[in-house]
Amino acid sequence: MAIRFGTSGWRAIIADDFTFENVRLVTEAICSYLTKNLSDGQKTLIVGHDSRFMGEKFSEAAAEIAKQKGFRILLCDHPTPTPAISQAIRSEKAVGAMNFTASHNPPEYQGIKFSTSDGAPALPEITKQIEEIIGNTPQVKDKDGGSIEKYDARPKYLDDLKTKVRFDQIANAKGKYAYDALWGTGRGYLDKILRDNGLEVRTIHDWRDVTFGGSSPEPSEKHLEELREAVKTKGFTLGLATDGDGDRFGIIDSNGEFITPNELVALLSDYLAESRGWTEGLARSVATSHLIDKVAENRGLKLYETPVGFKFIGELINEDKIILGGEESAGLSIKGHYPEKDGIIACLLAAEAVAARGKSLTEQLNELYSRVGKLESGRIGVKLTDEIAKSLTEKLRQEPAEIGGRRVEKINRIDGVKFIFTDSSWMLMRPSGTEPLVRIYAETKNVQDLEVLLEQGRRYLLG
Repeated sequence: MAIRFGTSGWRAIIADDFTFENVRLVTEAICSYLTKNLSDGQKTLIVGHDSRFMGEKFSEAAAEIAKQKGFRILLCDHPTPTPAISQAIRSEKAVGAMNFTASHNPPEYQGIKFSTSDGAPALPEITKQIEEIIGNTPQVKDKDGGSIEKYDARPKYLDDLKTKVRFDQIANAKGKYAYDALWGTGRGYLDKILRDNGLEVRTIHDWRDVTFGGSSPEPSEKHLEELREAVKTKGFTLGLATDGDGDRFGIIDSNGEFITPNELVALLSDYLAESRGWTEGLARSVATSHLIDKVAENRGLKLYETPVGFKFIGELINEDKIILGGEESAGLSIKGHYPEKDGIIACLLAAEAVAARGKSLTEQLNELYSRVGKLESGRIGVKLTDEIAKSLTEKLRQEPAEIGGRRVEKINRIDGVKFIFTDSSWMLMRPSGTEPLVRIYAETKNVQDLEVLLEQGRRYLLG
């Protein structure tokens, strides 16, 4: 089997392709890459895991291999959120991190996210080198001097959050919060920091369940019904949720409405520009709502569009070019934070916006729409069969003048193919980097037309 890194690391089904033997191959290849690119004295490597099946065993095996290659290993002593590992890379001046997680994927999956010394997910040019080492190059020889130390990333990560979120405003508003950890790594992080600031928090699904309740640990609307019910019946200010490794967010407003990632990214972009007085740009992936573009225009800010994959937004964070960068798949980070998705800070900033403005998220969104206009966005997935895979490349090369009666004004090929129509609606088709699907994204001005546009996209793909 060929090991390939996708949008966010290497993921595979446990005991099928995700085996101890393949973990050894990947670990040795990462060690080879790092050894080749190390400056003298840089040898610290963070190794962590989420709450998935065998996570601690796989991470211990990788730590032992890396130790034999001469690395000083800081081995996380409990399931640790991806953003906390990103912070640890920076605070411990590590050469990078191996994090055993498959994020929001179903429970039968495991994965490895490799992050570089800046705390960002490794860019494609780096993961390509690692793939080539796995396939071709002799591995680095064992060396003396390696060690393994247990490590707790939580204290420094939570302390860092206190410098970036205005907890005094959240505390003064005296809100109460429901938090769904989805059996993942956010438990003991998001709820703890709110409680430490004197706030009432009810946490659900805050124990380890390697089956994630028989579903995927993804904070999408369909997985947050229990959180919605808690918010509506108990009168919580907000319902907050994070995914399996804590890098994605889910938000239920006080009225029980699910706030989509596209909506929250736009709302927080507007809020941070207003509350912090920041004047840098905003960034979104090619698949993310153009509502962010409208906020940028309204605030006089530059707009950056990136391929799908947070590593590209992470580069803009590192270069201090943006206030906020976000994706429709529920990932965001902000100016001065890490070049990695952070679902925990996203939830905390949502709480801050409600506290500071004294209005629900729904009320704030309605005010935003009155200023910039409203858009409706969505996506569907089409299973990537062998037949579709064969025709997909050719299909995406075509340059149609119209689709479903809509005239194509522009075609964007930054990632997949994005058709921008003369009425400003758009549709994007691209293979998923994490699942065997072709994703079709679309955005237009009303819900009815969105459904039509997505169906037109499906027909175009299969036709």
